[in-house]
Amino acid sequence: MIVRSFKDIEGTDRHVKSASGTWESKRIVLAKEKVGFSLHETILYAGTETSMWYANHVEAVVCTQGEAELTDRETGKTYTITPGTMYLLDGHERHTLRVKEDFHCICVFNPPVTGREDHDENGVYPLLTEEV
Repeated sequence: MIVRSFKDIEGTDRHVKSASGTWESKRIVLAKEKVGFSLHETILYAGTETSMWYANHVEAVVCTQGEAELTDRETGKTYTITPGTMYLLDGHERHTLRVKEDFHCICVFNPPVTGREDHDENGVYPLLTEEV
């Protein structure tokens, strides 16, 4: 059994800040736990825009605080995401998040991330694996 809090991982290597400066993520469950997914608390900052494409991962996101506009770049459709709203990128959709208020969310990734990932120039997380 694993018990840890997001507070416990603040300032550790599990607390990742993006090179772009648009978000930070506390990665509470990682690939090294070997449970088949990773679990994160992520904050995207108000007034920022982040374009992403999880070509190697499926991601589910639940908003817990704040507001953002999510655009599916495959279809052009735009959604308002507020607390209690979930979105699932089950088709590896290219998407953009425009943050109106600091956007707090809980994210689940499959396959799990290692904790070292950041978006590349295409908005993609590389498919990293844990060293054995």
